[in-house]
Amino acid sequence: MAVERKVPSIIDNPMNFCPGCGHGIIIRLICECLEELGQDQNVIFAIGVGCSSNLGGGLVTDRLHCAHGRAGAVATGMKRVNPDNMVITYQGDGDAYSIGIAESFNAAYRNENITVITVNNTNFGMTGGQMSWTTMEGQKTTTSPHGRDCAVTGYPIRFPELVANEFRVAYAARGSVSSPARINALKGYIKNALEAQINKEGYSIVEVLSPCAVNWGMTPEEAMTHIEEDLTQYFPIGVFQDRRNQE
Repeated sequence: MAVERKVPSIIDNPMNFCPGCGHGIIIRLICECLEELGQDQNVIFAIGVGCSSNLGGGLVTDRLHCAHGRAGAVATGMKRVNPDNMVITYQGDGDAYSIGIAESFNAAYRNENITVITVNNTNFGMTGGQMSWTTMEGQKTTTSPHGRDCAVTGYPIRFPELVANEFRVAYAARGSVSSPARINALKGYIKNALEAQINKEGYSIVEVLSPCAVNWGMTPEEAMTHIEEDLTQYFPIGVFQDRRNQE
């Protein structure tokens, strides 16, 4: 009797994420959704610089590693040239919101028909844990060793809410990998975002609260608790814009 393959077919090799990292869960969910939607052989990834770069080594699919922060612009070009392909950006918060804020804003402003997945672990994870635009008030990083002073730096950005309110994008949501229930809900958000692109509704984004146990100086269990008890108080979970509800 044939054994059903449980891993999505486009996942080919292990990816080198740190112990306790949430990237692997998020990538698995994206690939499951693509397979369920019949788009796993019809996708192009625009991959950001950072921990997200590991995505490219683990998938059998078309992909391009973009210059730091430029995935929004690269994905725009991909989609305009290949309008029938699924185009997904996969970025961290440092890549999408700090280095690439202009590209991210402009893709949303134009309502480009792409899907953006942003992994928010509140720091630049790959380069040693520097402060990013999502670093929490008081959070210690290598560039805020005494804790982030928001009176000096400004407050953490809530990008999905901002583009939902100002640009009226097709779909904007935030999920988390901090519990099985959160993961199940996140899969629904990702699938909805991909369906928005299939239906040519415009720009869709799903931000994901993800642990960075190494740079946070926590155990994996403590990092998940930190997300649930602390991060979700500032970064609420849920859907902020869904065009299907506006019709």
